This record gives sequence, structure tokens and C-alpha cells, in this order.
Amino acid sequence: MQRQTQKQNVTLSHWQSYVCDGLYDEFVGTKGKGRPFTQDLMNYLASFTRSELDASQAAAEVVIKEMGITFTVYGEGSSIDRAWPLDIIPRVIQRKEWQKIEEGLIQRVEALNCFIHDVYHDQKIVKDKVFPAELLAKSVNFRKQCVGIKPKNNVWAHICGSDLVRGGDGVMYVLEDNLRVPSGVSYMLENRSVIKRVFPELFEQLNVLPVNEYPSQLFNMLTAMSPRPQDKPEVVVLTPGIYNSAYFEHAYLAQEMGCELVEGRDLTVEDDDCVYMKTIDGLKRVDVIYRRIDDMFLDPEAFHPESMLGVPGLLRAWSKGKVALVNSPGAGVADDKVVYTYVPDMIKYYLGEEIKLPNVPTYRCYQPDDLSYVCDKIADLVIKPANESGGYGLLIGPNSTKKQQRETLSQVKADPRNWIAQPTLSLSTVPTLTEEGVGPRHVDLRPFILSSGDSTYVTTGGLTRVAMVKGSLVVNSSQGGGSKDTWIVE
Repeated sequence: MQRQTQKQNVTLSHWQSYVCDGLYDEFVGTKGKGRPFTQDLMNYLASFTRSELDASQAAAEVVIKEMGITFTVYGEGSSIDRAWPLDIIPRVIQRKEWQKIEEGLIQRVEALNCFIHDVYHDQKIVKDKVFPAELLAKSVNFRKQCVGIKPKNNVWAHICGSDLVRGGDGVMYVLEDNLRVPSGVSYMLENRSVIKRVFPELFEQLNVLPVNEYPSQLFNMLTAMSPRPQDKPEVVVLTPGIYNSAYFEHAYLAQEMGCELVEGRDLTVEDDDCVYMKTIDGLKRVDVIYRRIDDMFLDPEAFHPESMLGVPGLLRAWSKGKVALVNSPGAGVADDKVVYTYVPDMIKYYLGEEIKLPNVPTYRCYQPDDLSYVCDKIADLVIKPANESGGYGLLIGPNSTKKQQRETLSQVKADPRNWIAQPTLSLSTVPTLTEEGVGPRHVDLRPFILSSGDSTYVTTGGLTRVAMVKGSLVVNSSQGGGSKDTWIVE
């Protein structure tokens, strides 16, 4: 590369002091040398002085503010909009590895959709004692209102965001599945836009696979769900409104797809059980609703009666096949960290296959032997509530106090069905620009999978989240984490 040859005297200067502390680093291999698929990028970045790297990071932050890329943090009764945190050093994954990950994600989502459809119909997996009846009976996300409903192509989780982590052994594991209202894909797309503006020459010389086809793939999937065969179904994005933490994403995706962004008050269900959008020209029938509202607030007639966010009669319209809802209500029954532990069994039961992308080893606290182990080893484990998200309710044993451990164990013993425990993984690291220089920081990855029943699409990479605090495993932006552009390269 031209820049590299011009400033060869500082090449690798950033990496000479780059210490991975015995962890698996995705960028740097043994003896501080770049891995074969990262060496060109490593050399390019090493040609920058520290002040030049800082200037590039500052340029990225200016672009983010200019583009209005924000997220919302809730706390102490208020909400604060903040600029999206992006580290300019990309995370790189080799394409041949990604192809295997993609196969594993497709397999996983297929089995999860089979499971969701089964539990709302014949419950064969329960009758065959592959999945415990008591877990289903105590599921907080099982919606009895959805029993017997058959969405098009039997697809319930049309959009899935599965969180992946790489362990110290270099193996990629699935940490959890997000099947209710998975978010973050807009930030994956915007991260790429920002990095292209900061390092345009890199994309001319490195073969980085694109990510910008996601909005068109999403739109194609949504239109495929339409209950009415027509050339151009009416698709809308249903948002709770401007105060929702993911509102930026709702507006972004609606704009990218050319769809209307609506709130519950903009829609109505008429006597024919069809959904209509209120327009200045009168009512216009809606075929597909990409809903970003939780189940319980979706329809006050069927769920929470005091909800002002949803549309009265919406579940009735969906159950009669007059409108498609994406994701389907009730899909969250599989978005449960205890149910997650049974995905390998689901794959074998429904597909007759072995799992291609492994789960993280997990202890089920509702099982007495596992609970006993968790009580003895809590200082070494990560304890998670089954249905929280965003890093809330999490206890990381090695970083916790005795008081915190006692309080968590008290909650676990009071309701063991709703807790799991996992080993504290030595998550892989990726070079990240910090105040001290370029240093290793832990990362996870959320790719997005689109399923129509006829085809499945997986994003090229996904949203990489990074723990900005040295040694921290907490990557959530709401908890102080950042993000990176994810590159899939030849």
C-alpha cells in the first residue's frame, strides 16, 4: 500500500507494545505478528502516528454527529440521547470461517422456528420428553393467545439476532438468541458508512465484503410475508415512538426500505378484520407490519389492556390471516436463556442433525445438581436472568462482591427456573484505540438472520460490540460499551 511504503519507519510501532495477556486475539497471532488475513490492515494502521490515529477517531466522531447516529440510555427516571460509540479499528473475520458460521446460524434459526410452531400447536417435543413441560408452563414469554395460529410458511421468528462470542480456544460460540424485537442492524450499516468515509482508500485495496444489501433483503422478506398476492404490498414499520431507545433504527430502516414509519394511533382494524393506515386520502390497507413493539403492548384487546402503543384488534387481524406481523407475537417463547440450552436438542429432534455452531456450556439452575454447583462456584461463574437484555441483572462472579453474590443467589433460589449460569469465558480480543494507545479489548458479535420460509439470509458479518474498559466483559452500549465495523475478507 502506498501509505505503508511512505512511512515504513513507524510500521508495527503500535503492535510492539500490544500485549494480549495470553488471550486469543483475532488480529494478532503469536510473536505479535498479524494473522494472514489481517497483516495488510495491521501494516496500514501501524503506519499512522498516534496523533494521526487520534485525528481519524475524531473525524469518525464528527461524522457520527453530522449523520445523527444516536442511541438512548435510560436511567434514574430520564433518558439521554448519546452519539453512537464507534472505534475506528475494524474487526476482521476470514470468509471461509464466516461461511461455516453462516451455515450454523441458518440451521439454528430453522430449528427455533420449528420449536416455536410446535409449542403453539401439537407440542410434540414436550410429549416426547425432549423439552420439559414445566419449563413451558412457567415461560413468561409463552402467549396463550397465539395457540393454534398459523403464520405464513409457519415462520414466527422472521428476524433473529444471535449473539456470538469467541472463546480462548478460538472457537465461535452462540451466547444467546434474540427473537422478540432484535435491534442493532442499523448501527452495523452506519458503522460501515462512517469507516468508508474515514478510510476510503482501504476499501479500494482490500477485498471487504459489502453489508449494504440488508435493507433490500429485509424488504424482500417482508413483502414475501404478505397475505395478499400482489406486486407491491403495503409494508409499514410500527414504532413505539420517539422516546424508544431504538427509535433511530426504526426511522432509519423505514427510510432505507421506502416504507411508512407509523405509531399505533396511525393504524386501525376495521369490521372486515383488516388493518388500515390513516392517510390524508383516507384509509389504506396494510399488508405487512414490521413491529418494533413488545408483545404485551401490541394489542390492548389481547394483551395489556392499558397499552396506548398498540392497535386494538391487531392480533385478531393477524390470526385471521389479514395481515402479517414480523416478528410474530409469541416468538419470544424461544428468546429465553433456559430454552437456549435446549437448542442442540431441538436441532437433533426437528432436523436430525448435530449442531454446527455450539452453545456456551450452561448450567440450568432449575436442576438441583446444577443449582448446587452454581451455589458453590458462583465466584467463578456468570449468572444471568432468563429474560433480561442489555446486560441488566447480570452477575459476573470474578468481578463481584460477596454481598452481590449472596443477593443474586437469593434471587436464584427463589425462582431457579428463570436463571442460568455459564463459565466466565476468556473472550477473544481485538485491537482498540484507547487513551493509552492501541490495546486489546473483548468483543462479541450480533449477526442478523432473515427467514421467509422459502429462503434465509445472513448478514455479512454483523454488529461487533466492544468492551471499552480494559478487562471488562460488558459490551452493551447502555453499559458503556462501544462498537466496531465488522469486515469479512477473503
